[in-house]
Amino acid sequence: MPLTDEEIKIVAAALATTIERRRYTCYGCAIMSDHVHMLIRKHKDHAEEMIAFFQDDSWQRLMNEKRRPIDHLVWGGPGWKVYLDSREDMERTVHYIDGNPEKAKQERQQWDFVQPYDGWLPGGRMKRS
Repeated sequence: MPLTDEEIKIVAAALATTIERRRYTCYGCAIMSDHVHMLIRKHKDHAEEMIAFFQDDSWQRLMNEKRRPIDHLVWGGPGWKVYLDSREDMERTVHYIDGNPEKAKQERQQWDFVQPYDGWLPGGRMKRS
């Protein structure tokens, strides 16, 4: 069952809460009707844990809003992760994420919890172009 526009906003609120509570840094987010794209900076939590927190918290928020039956799956599996290690990869991925809604004929999305990419690289390095 695809997410409605209102449910996308509910998921966004859940993601914002998770990001704030877990102290993640998010450089890109597109919430589609049937999946989510995010670029999250490396953190002490492993990628699998981050995905689980995002999925669990958004599922719980949708359940609390009575948008799905309690036994209804919202996310289809453990998620997919890719590790990026260059500024070019990070910038390309932000651009891809930002353009995803328009490719699906949705409005461009802007979320308060998304920060502009600042040149951060894994290992705490900052690389300016």
